[in-house]
Formats: sequence, C-alpha cells, structure tokens
Amino acid sequence: MRLMGLDYGDKTIGVAVSDELGWTAQGLEVIRRSTQERDLGRLRELIQQYTVTEIVVGLPKNMNNTIGPRGEICIAFAEGLKESLQMPVHLWDERLTTVSAQRTLLEADVSRRKRKQVIDKMAAALILQNYMDSKSKR
Repeated sequence: MRLMGLDYGDKTIGVAVSDELGWTAQGLEVIRRSTQERDLGRLRELIQQYTVTEIVVGLPKNMNNTIGPRGEICIAFAEGLKESLQMPVHLWDERLTTVSAQRTLLEADVSRRKRKQVIDKMAAALILQNYMDSKSKR
C-alpha cells in the first residue's frame, strides 16, 4: 500500500510517494501545470506506476487555523481528485512545509536554481511524511 503526497500550487504540483510499507516519503517529481486533463493524466500514470492506494493533498491553512482562498482551491482540487480517481483523498495541514523545505535546502548549500527545481517535491514529501507519522502514532 503506497501513499502519494501532493503539494498543489498555482504553477506546479509537487509529487511524493511512500515506500511500500508506508514508513518513509520520497520526493518524486514536479509537474508543471497546464490543463486539468493533462495534469490528471500524469497523476494517473504515477498512481498506476507506483500502485498508489491513497492520496494526501497539502491544505494551506492560515496561522490562525482558518482556511483562506488558497486553501479553498486545494479543497476543490482534492474533491475533484477523489471524484475523478475514485480513491481516498485526504487533506493535511501543510503550514510551514515549504519554509521547512527551503531551510533544509539552504542548510545543505543547494544553489538557488536547484532549490527552485526541487522545493515543491520536497514540500510534498514533508506533507506525506507528516501525515504518515501522525497515523503511526495512533
């Protein structure tokens, strides 16, 4: 049973998958968004390739725990995925994951150009890892 984590943005979708045991998340790729049909097609390919059974979509909440316009867009995206793919889709609080990913890459002395290329898939991996960690503690 593999899980897929998604960091849904205006221009890109960061994608991560879990290992088969659901213990660790690895950044997979960054999908440059174009049409909804094409984006969904690429996600379907990855779901089939990695035999994904559930999806976790990052939900950007405000620091006061409210959901703003960006959060509403992610909720609509998650509902559309659930309907189109006919599989479980979970929303997970993604506050500060991009900041954390950015900090990690800075500490690793990754160049600005390379950071830009991997930040979204790293954020997706953090979203997925946090989700899996919370489930294993229950």
